Amino acid sequence: MAAADEIERRVEQVDAARSAKRSAAAQQVGALAQRRAALAEQLTDLEEQLGDVLAAAQEVMDMDELAGFTDVPAADLTRWLTARKPARGKRKRPAAGADSGTKRGSSTAKTSAPRPTSTPPEPAPARTDDTDGPTRVPSEVA
Repeated sequence: MAAADEIERRVEQVDAARSAKRSAAAQQVGALAQRRAALAEQLTDLEEQLGDVLAAAQEVMDMDELAGFTDVPAADLTRWLTARKPARGKRKRPAAGADSGTKRGSSTAKTSAPRPTSTPPEPAPARTDDTDGPTRVPSEVA
């Protein structure tokens, strides 16, 4: 039977190998995640630049024409253009405790445009046969 010291040494040996593998895996994941984040930021910047250039290019050509010149699918060009965030100034927020005249959650803070109403269904044509039976009455569906 192994002595207590020997058991402790064996456990530490097994734990050390496992710990080294765990550490290596965590370091790889961390490094790759950082690299991915940097690339994602670069991609976002590129797409914003593309959107700006595409918006300016619309003054002289449409997306189909540009697609023909560049061999970039018009769907991609349109997606980058529509994803473009228009340049605008930063919103100013009221200072803490300042009364802006509206309350969060208040129904008076926003006014909504009236909803378009749907066209009511056409009434069914009048029956021309003389049979007695149930009469269909059109109803509006909201």
